[in-house]
Amino acid sequence: MIQTIRVTSKNDTDPKGQSLLAEIKSTLNINSIKNVRTAKVYRLEGISEKDTQKLIESALVEPVDQKFTVNKKIFNASSQSVEVAYKPGVMNPEVASILKVASDLNIKLAAADSSFEYAFFGKLSKLQLQEIISRFLVNETVEYIVTKKPKTLLISGRTPKVQIIPIRKLSDRKLLDLSTNRLFLNLDEMKVIQNYFKGENRDPTDCEIEVLAQTWSEHCVHKTFKANLIIDGQKKTPFFDRIKSTAKNNKKIIVSAFDDNSGVIDFYDGWAINGKGETHNSPSAIEPYGGAMTGSGGVFRDIAATGQGAKVIASTDIFCFAPPNLPSNKIPPGCLPPTYLLKKVVAGVRDYGNRVGIPTNNGSVHFHEDFRAKPTVAVGSYGIIPKKNAIKKSPKVGDLILTIGGATGRDGIHGATFASGEMTHETGEVLGSSVQIGNAIEEKRIIDVVIALRNKNLIRSVTDCGGGGYSSAIGEMGESVGARVYLEKAPLKYSGLAPWEIFLSESQERLILAIDPKNLKKVQKICNLYNVSDSVLGKFNGSKRLVVTYLPAGRHGKNQTVCNMPMEFIHGGLPQRNMVGKSKTVNIKEKLPGKPKDLLSIFLKILANPNVASKEPIVRQYDHNVQGSTALHPFGGENFDAPNDAVVLRPILAKKYGFVTAHGLNPVLNKIDPYLGSVWAIAEAVSNYVAVGGDLKDAALIDNFIWPFPDEESLADLDKSVEACVDVAKILKMPFVSGKDSLSSTYRYPDSPLPAKIRRRKASGKVLKIPPVLLISVFGKIPDVTKTASSDFKKSGSTIVLVGKSDFKNLGGSTYFDITGSSGSNIPKIDFKYLPKTLPAITHAIQSGQILSCHDVSEGGMATTLFEMCLGGNCGAQIDLSIFYKGFSFVKKSENTSEVKLRSDFILFSETAGTFLVEVEHEKTAKKLFKGVPYAIIGKTITDKSVRVNQKSKTIINVSVEKLKEAWQKPMKEIFR
Repeated sequence: MIQTIRVTSKNDTDPKGQSLLAEIKSTLNINSIKNVRTAKVYRLEGISEKDTQKLIESALVEPVDQKFTVNKKIFNASSQSVEVAYKPGVMNPEVASILKVASDLNIKLAAADSSFEYAFFGKLSKLQLQEIISRFLVNETVEYIVTKKPKTLLISGRTPKVQIIPIRKLSDRKLLDLSTNRLFLNLDEMKVIQNYFKGENRDPTDCEIEVLAQTWSEHCVHKTFKANLIIDGQKKTPFFDRIKSTAKNNKKIIVSAFDDNSGVIDFYDGWAINGKGETHNSPSAIEPYGGAMTGSGGVFRDIAATGQGAKVIASTDIFCFAPPNLPSNKIPPGCLPPTYLLKKVVAGVRDYGNRVGIPTNNGSVHFHEDFRAKPTVAVGSYGIIPKKNAIKKSPKVGDLILTIGGATGRDGIHGATFASGEMTHETGEVLGSSVQIGNAIEEKRIIDVVIALRNKNLIRSVTDCGGGGYSSAIGEMGESVGARVYLEKAPLKYSGLAPWEIFLSESQERLILAIDPKNLKKVQKICNLYNVSDSVLGKFNGSKRLVVTYLPAGRHGKNQTVCNMPMEFIHGGLPQRNMVGKSKTVNIKEKLPGKPKDLLSIFLKILANPNVASKEPIVRQYDHNVQGSTALHPFGGENFDAPNDAVVLRPILAKKYGFVTAHGLNPVLNKIDPYLGSVWAIAEAVSNYVAVGGDLKDAALIDNFIWPFPDEESLADLDKSVEACVDVAKILKMPFVSGKDSLSSTYRYPDSPLPAKIRRRKASGKVLKIPPVLLISVFGKIPDVTKTASSDFKKSGSTIVLVGKSDFKNLGGSTYFDITGSSGSNIPKIDFKYLPKTLPAITHAIQSGQILSCHDVSEGGMATTLFEMCLGGNCGAQIDLSIFYKGFSFVKKSENTSEVKLRSDFILFSETAGTFLVEVEHEKTAKKLFKGVPYAIIGKTITDKSVRVNQKSKTIINVSVEKLKEAWQKPMKEIFR
C-alpha cells in the first residue's frame, strides 16, 4: 500500500506559490488567478500507518508552521490543481534522504517518492492552464503530470540479454543509419569498426559498439583538436599540440598540464592548486536544472579526482543565453524560452554548489540572440592538493577496481555521444535519457572520503565516472594494463538495466579507484564512516584487454560476455581525422552611430542592457562564504552592491597567502573577428586577474572552446582562435594547463512541416550557429591577501587615472553599437606593445599599497566602470575628457588618436580590454607608479553622489549615481523577483 502525505504552510505565506503567480501575471498576462498555493507530496510504499505517523513527526512536517493530510486532498477549495513529479528512473535526490531517515528510525520502507502540487484559485481556462504547465511547471524531458495514484513506486524489470549487432555485412548506408540512431560516428570510423570485427570473425556486442562510440566520441577524445588540418590551403599543426606547446612559456610553475582531470600549478609550502573548466551545454539545453547541476558536479569531481585527491575550494559559472525579452516566435522548435533556461540553470548551479559546500564566487552572464537554440553553460572549479599527491599515477597489475558513491541507473545513457552531435527539434524527445539530476549530498560525501583516503595513502589512482560512466573511467585508467570487470557487482538503483546500460550509464556522483588489495578493508572502513557506498567491480589484470562479463541473478555459472576487446584498439584504433577549413569573409556593413545629442540617455540604455546590467540577483543566490576562505567577494563597497573583477581566497586559513581566479570572454567579438575577439577574451581575463593584485608570473590559463559544429568555415574560425591563444600566451609568457572543447553548438531546423513522430530523425534544414565562445580562465597564487584591491572608490578627493592604451576608434561589437543599431567590423584592438608593461605595473602598484581601488574597463566602457566604482564607494566622480586630446602619457604622438578622430561618446563607451580605472591619493603618485606605461589623469572623486563628465569646459553628463543604479539593477530584478 502507498501512503500519500501532502504538506503545506498553515497560513497563506507561500513564497513558491507567490513567485509563480507573479511569473504568470507578468509573462502570460493572466490576471484572473487570485492565488497560487503549493504543497509537497510524499508517497511511501510498504509502510504501516504507525510508522507513517512517526516519519511525519520526525522528518516530513514542521508542526510550527506546516499542516498535512494523509491520503486526502489538502486544497479542497482550489479551482484546479496540478501535481508534478520526476519520471520513473530519473534521479530524485530527496528520495535517498527519505530512505536514509527511515532506515535511521528503524522504519521499514520499500520505496518512496516526492513531488509538488500546485493549486490555482480563480478563473482559469484549460488552455491557460496548459500554457502555465508547459511554460513554468513541467519539463517533459524529466517530469510528468501525476493524474492518478501509482500502483507501486518500485521500478523493476527483467534484465535484457546481451545483444549482438550484425555489423560485418552492413552497407555504407546502413552503417550510417546505425551511427545516426545511437553512435554519432562518421562513416570512416564506422568502417574501421566493421573491418576490425571482420578480422575477429564475429559481430560486436551492443556493449562493445557502445564502448567504441563513447571512447571515440568528440566529447571524450577531442577528434577535431587532434586532427590533421589544412586551413586555407595551408597545412597546420593540430590544435591540441599548439595549445600544449604553451607549457614551455613558464615551466617552473607547472606541476601537471593536460595529463589529468585538471591542470595543476605550484602554490606555497608544499601545496599545489588545480583548476578545470567544463561545459554542459547539450544537457542544459533540454533540462537546464539537471544539466547545470550535473555540470557543476562533474567539474567538482574532476578537481577531487586529480592526482590522489584534491580538496575542492571554489566554483565558477559562466552562461550565454538569448536575450530574456526574445519574442516567443523566434524560439526554434523543441527549444526552451531563454528566461526559463536562465532561471533553471542558475538554480541548478546554486542548489548543487551550496549543498556540497563549495563557494561559487566568480562568473558572468552574456546574451545574444543566436544562443536561442542552444545555450552555453560553462562551469569551473578549483582545488588545493599536497604537491606530493598531485601527479597522476597508473594502476598496478592486481589492483582492485573499486567504485564509490552513487548507484547506477538508466539516467545519463548516451550523454557523451549526445554531447558530440548537433541539436535538432527532436533532441529532447529522442535523447531525454542523456540528462541526469544530481545528488549534491552524495557528492559531498565522496569528495570528503577521497580526502580521507588520500591522507591515509590508500589511493593509487582515481578518476571520475564522467562521459561514458564505467566504460570511460575503467577504460582510461586501465589502458596500459587491462581490466577485468564483473558487472553484476555494480550497485543499481533498480533492476531491468541491460548490461551495456550498466557499463555506459552516466549516473552521477560515482568515482573509480585503483587500490592495493591489501588496503581494501581499510578503504571500506573509511567509506562506511562517511556513509559512502563501495563495491569491488574487478581487477586491473595485466591482460591489456577490456573484458566485461555479466552474471544475471539466478543464472549461476552462465556468465554473459559483455565486452572483450584489446585496449590498443579501443584507445588507438580511431583514425586521425583529416579536416579542411576555409575562411569566409564576414561582410558587416559599417554603420556608425550619429553623434548623440543626449549622452545621458545613451548611458542609461547601456547600463540597462542585459550584457552590462547588474547580475547581483543571480550572484546572491550562491554561497560565497561556505568554507570561510573568501578574502575578496564578488560584490563589495559600502553597500556590497558593486562588482569586483576577480575572487581572492585564502584556502589555508592560518596563512596570509591566497588564491586568485578570474575569467574573460566576448562571443559577439568572436562572431565578427575570431582572432581579435579571442585576443580580447584573454586580455579581459588577465586584466580582471591583475585588477585585484594578481601577478601573472604565478598564474596559468585554462581554455574552453564552445564552438559551432566544425564545418569548413567554423573550423577556420577555430584555427584563428587557437592561434590567438598561442600568440598571446607567448607574449605574456603564460602556460595553458587545462582545457575543454565543446564543438556541437549548432541547431539544425526541421526540414519538413510533417509531425515530429513521422519526420526523419536527421533534420537537414537551415542551421543556427551560436556565436563562437572562447572562455579564458586564469588562476594562480598571491603572497598576501591583504595586499589586494577592490573596485570601490575609497574616499573623496582622490585622483582617477585611466591606465593602459585605449582604442577610442574601433567599437565594433560594443554595447554602444548594439543599443544604437550600429554595426562595424573593427573591434577594439589590444596594443601588445604596451599591454605586457601595463599588467605588471598594475600588479606592482596594488601590492605596494599605493592604489586605493582598481577596476578594469570592459562591457559598457569607461563610463560604466566609473559608475560601478562610484556605486561601491557611495560617492561621486568628476572627469574631463579634454585630456585625451593631448594623448596618453608615454605614448608616441603618432600612436595617439588625433583630435579630429576623437568623439566623446567613443571615449566613454569604448570597450578596450587591458585598460583600467585606478584611484590613487595624488597625481604625483600616478606619475611615479605608471612611468613608462600609457596613462591619463582624468579627474577626481567627489562627495556628491553623481557622475559628472566634462569636455572642453562643457558638462556633457551630470547624473546621480542613484539614477544610474536604478537603470543598472532593474533588468535582473524583474527576472529574479
